[in-house]
Amino acid sequence: MTVTASYGLDLDKVNRKFEWKRQQAARREQDLFSIFKLPLTEEEQLLLRFLYAYMPLHDLADYEGEYFLRHVRHVLHVRSQMPWGASIPDEIFAHFVLPYRVNNENIDNSRQVIYSELADRVRDLPMAQAVLETNYWCHERATYVGTDIRTVSPLTIMRTAQGRCGEQSTLAVTALRSIGIPARQCYTPRWAHCDSNHAWVEAWADGQWHYLGACEPEPVLDEGWFRLPARRAMLVNTRVTADYTGPEEVCSRHPWYTEINMLERYAPVHSLTVYTVDEQGEPVSAEVQFQLYNAAEFSPLATMKSDSNGLAQLTTGYGDLLIHARTGQRWGETWCHKDQSEVTVRLGSASFTEGSIDWKMTAPAAPPVDEGPIVSLEDKQKHEQLVQQGIATRTAYEAGFVSRDQSDKLAAQWQLPADRIWTILETARGNSRELAAFLEETEPKKRLLALRLLESMRPKDWQDTFRPVLRDHLNSSYRYAAALNEAETDRFNRYVLCPRIHFEMLSEYRAYFQSLWPVARQDDYRRNPELLAADLQTELRIYNQIDRYSGMATPAGAHRLGVMDALNQDIVFVAAARSLGIPSRLEPRQLQPQYWQQGEWIEVQFVLYREAEETDSYRNAGIAEDAANDIQTIQSEHTAESVSASAGKGKVVFHLAAASIDEEAGYYRNFTLARLEDGAYRTVHFPYGEKEMCNKPYDVLPGAYRLTTGTRLSDGSVEGRFTHFYVYPEQTAQVELLFRSEQHTVPLISIPLPDQVKKELSGDEAESVAHPAGCIIAWLEPEREPTKHLLRELSEQQQKWMAWAGPIYGWTSTGEEQERIATDLLPEQMHLLVDQDLNTLSGLKTVMKQIRGEQRPIVLVVDQYQNIRYVQQGYKLGTGSELLQVLEQLAGPQE
Repeated sequence: MTVTASYGLDLDKVNRKFEWKRQQAARREQDLFSIFKLPLTEEEQLLLRFLYAYMPLHDLADYEGEYFLRHVRHVLHVRSQMPWGASIPDEIFAHFVLPYRVNNENIDNSRQVIYSELADRVRDLPMAQAVLETNYWCHERATYVGTDIRTVSPLTIMRTAQGRCGEQSTLAVTALRSIGIPARQCYTPRWAHCDSNHAWVEAWADGQWHYLGACEPEPVLDEGWFRLPARRAMLVNTRVTADYTGPEEVCSRHPWYTEINMLERYAPVHSLTVYTVDEQGEPVSAEVQFQLYNAAEFSPLATMKSDSNGLAQLTTGYGDLLIHARTGQRWGETWCHKDQSEVTVRLGSASFTEGSIDWKMTAPAAPPVDEGPIVSLEDKQKHEQLVQQGIATRTAYEAGFVSRDQSDKLAAQWQLPADRIWTILETARGNSRELAAFLEETEPKKRLLALRLLESMRPKDWQDTFRPVLRDHLNSSYRYAAALNEAETDRFNRYVLCPRIHFEMLSEYRAYFQSLWPVARQDDYRRNPELLAADLQTELRIYNQIDRYSGMATPAGAHRLGVMDALNQDIVFVAAARSLGIPSRLEPRQLQPQYWQQGEWIEVQFVLYREAEETDSYRNAGIAEDAANDIQTIQSEHTAESVSASAGKGKVVFHLAAASIDEEAGYYRNFTLARLEDGAYRTVHFPYGEKEMCNKPYDVLPGAYRLTTGTRLSDGSVEGRFTHFYVYPEQTAQVELLFRSEQHTVPLISIPLPDQVKKELSGDEAESVAHPAGCIIAWLEPEREPTKHLLRELSEQQQKWMAWAGPIYGWTSTGEEQERIATDLLPEQMHLLVDQDLNTLSGLKTVMKQIRGEQRPIVLVVDQYQNIRYVQQGYKLGTGSELLQVLEQLAGPQE
């Protein structure tokens, strides 16, 4: 059997796509492809070509061929060294061990680093046990914290000892692959019953896929706090960067990657069939999006193309969806309720109608809480010991970060404000000494500007930006930092000095762009930035349908490659302009490139185009001809958008409806605005959670808009409204925010609080448990994401808790857990207690049969008579707001 046959790859497809990518990367031929002139084995040659064939453009822009050759050789070495290497089928190895990236993180040598730390620790273990042990190692290295959407690298997670779930799962998948175990990152792209999402890990051991919570170890596989919430999911998927043909259902097939559906492993499912037809009812092939309400917008869970008979199918859960379909200038949408197995979407060219539509979306029913997998007492105790050891290991590592005392001494030495320095170094965590070294090595005359440079960045940037990058931006900007008034200084800091443009990895680019043009030409660009845009456009080629995530290449890397998506083109312009001292940005709401001139922001009007031979090269490579046609369509439609935008902006003003006067409007919390573009609604960018948005005008592009308002109910369902309207050039649209609410009562149980719990709450605060306002009692697990969400929600509504004034008791099982809770962020009436071995929780479970197992948080509302009136167990975003609703109801008239 040949190497090619054993890996189960379609060699013809791999070679065609490899050659096409090589053509696009012609400017970097030496950097990327010279490795193929080296002595390579047949296996190395195949695996390298496979990686290159499906590689995103931004990796061709930013990395060297030597990196990929080292990676392939290291992966093959690991396979030969680990005891399970020979047992892994080649096709699974190629798709779930070989890949050098997990998501959209920047790539580094984490595989080699982790292998050196982990291989000997797991080498002698059975494969399934090695998976569990790897997760204990991940727990030692990182814990959960909410951050922005940029995904940092595994080494950054290890350096900072924290990350959000998408980053934790990136670390765990990388760790498993580093020791040769197949692994993949799993997402429920959006929860149906609450406004968030989650990522975890599946690992292949001894012929089966198992799931686990990244950096949140359990004593057994196929367990995690997300197990029960996942039973309410409408999709669980993962992305494979290949033309994958495995046993799983494909929920989205793309020329450069495949998204597969694993929902059946987690939740009750059924098959949903969608028919797409034209105005006459004839079948038409179209893009079909299965959309779900989440964070006040409708997000596509899966996107696929209906066939020539207008047929598309998806395995999904038992909840409601909005089905949106489009082709060319025709589009349409329809509701699909949980009891429907098929729907028809009629596509028309005039589907937009002004007015309001009320709707309700039902989430899958909550499953009963169960005990989960059976674990012996001995294994539980061993597990708890390993968890505590992991916390101690991580805590000892964190003790090496720059302290407040050290920070203050450095600030005094540098003659810089101590509080400003500490804000940066504290947030930088494991990167704090790198930033301190940058400030130390900076010339004294530039130090204040260096501090302003750091402050212009996002907090997350402080954790993975290093001295060479910082020096490039400081030294190359210094010449433009002349005496400025306050307004000019603020503009300079934000739109010239700041290296951050969107969500790309920060990199060196200023010296690069400054070296490209003669001084005289740079002066021309400063006088007329449109010349800069025009010159850049002649050098760049745009493909919008290759990379899953747009705008990921570094500015210098994208320019060197000369091939990128439209967002990267915009980023390149902004980076080049800032490098020349021209204030520039991506407009916050529509992300259009702009520069500041003569007291106003002026938009750059790139005309997106593709020359015929470029389209032909894509098609002739045999890479999904329909995808090539989609690219042409999108390019022409974007050109039309640019023309319409140049006609002049309009404005929109939001007003709170009289019926919703008591509601607090929050963007991405209970309302969003979307513009109809290319037959689909694109959400307008406003800051997440922005609340002060009513009664003031916002500039927006002219066009058709949809306002979405929604109220999340206690069972996870949503009462919502669409308001469709037009915004015309130079005119203002007045739009009403109305939040529908179902007339319902929160179910209130009435069970006496167990004497054991009352006894534990006696003492100096004996009367508090019978406070006239009642009390809240919670059993917490601070290391787990669900508890961290609950604590965050409590901290976000300080004023409302102060107005209520009743006590909140939070129990942890150990003093060490208690110490890890940041009490300074919590309501003043929060009391932290230790429930050794969860004895009081055991007493509660004897009274409340609906509480099963020890999955936390468990939250009770207790009235003034010490009766339990509400209970919530496990993960549920929005629990903080629901608690306040229950307390308000208890304070009202009682029957």
